[in-house]
Amino acid sequence: MRLATVKLDERKTAAAIVTNHGAVLLKAVNEKLNKNWCTDVFEIIKSGQLEELRAWYNNQGHQDLDRLTDSIISASKVVYEPLYRHPSKIWGIGLNYVEHAADLHEKAPTTEPASFMKPDTTIIGPKVTIEIPFQSQRTTAEAELGIIIGKTCKDVSEIDAPGVIAGFTTILDMTAEDILEKNPRYLTRSKSFDTFFSFGPHLVTPDDVEEVLDLKVSTFINGKVHRQNVVSNMTFKPWYLVSFHSKVMTLLPGDIISTGTPGAVVIRNGDIVECRIDGFEPLINGVKDLKAYT
Repeated sequence: MRLATVKLDERKTAAAIVTNHGAVLLKAVNEKLNKNWCTDVFEIIKSGQLEELRAWYNNQGHQDLDRLTDSIISASKVVYEPLYRHPSKIWGIGLNYVEHAADLHEKAPTTEPASFMKPDTTIIGPKVTIEIPFQSQRTTAEAELGIIIGKTCKDVSEIDAPGVIAGFTTILDMTAEDILEKNPRYLTRSKSFDTFFSFGPHLVTPDDVEEVLDLKVSTFINGKVHRQNVVSNMTFKPWYLVSFHSKVMTLLPGDIISTGTPGAVVIRNGDIVECRIDGFEPLINGVKDLKAYT
């Protein structure tokens, strides 16, 4: 099953289930199929309704949705928003593919993940413009697989980690690399400018991913692949990352772990950057260099 947040007008958004034909608002499902699902993706996760919704969808729901032809927003008309805007935490993982470490002339961590946190003010959604800040001359974009936590959890084992997630998503994580290169202690600042975290458009539930380790993650720039790799080549695999960070602090529903990039690409004014993951809807954002408009 795939969930999304779609734009209704300038001020309103709503949760929808994505089908092969487009998107069906949860509000329409409630009204026409006599259901009582939350109509906000974050609330669906926080309330614990996701498992019940997924079970309904896999049992008969997908067939019921196909009959709601007058409620389907066609794929060409769907405008996606970020899945939600205020997770309690966004964890990022640095240099999780050995090849990416070479881009920065650094040695990849091998004993523990090189993790950092980002504020929710960095969040944007699909098609929203990434802004290169005045303070940076070299900003990069990094395609990543995102893990969305589905349950409150602490001290989770790797074996149990699959049971605490809501699903996966596509992410573009930005870095003011020239700021970071001045001093590694500037990592938080280099990662925290507004528009430096795009995610969505879909939350893909685990049953819709045959094997997460086989997923190919690619950073695209202006329609061409810049770097790609397979999740199995991560130094620290997804279930380890969930377990490791749950032993640092309690993970809450909606928390995001951005698992690392196969390669960062320098972005410039007018560029189009993408995160592509096998079987997922691509995440696409344009780029604006604020310095070009002064």
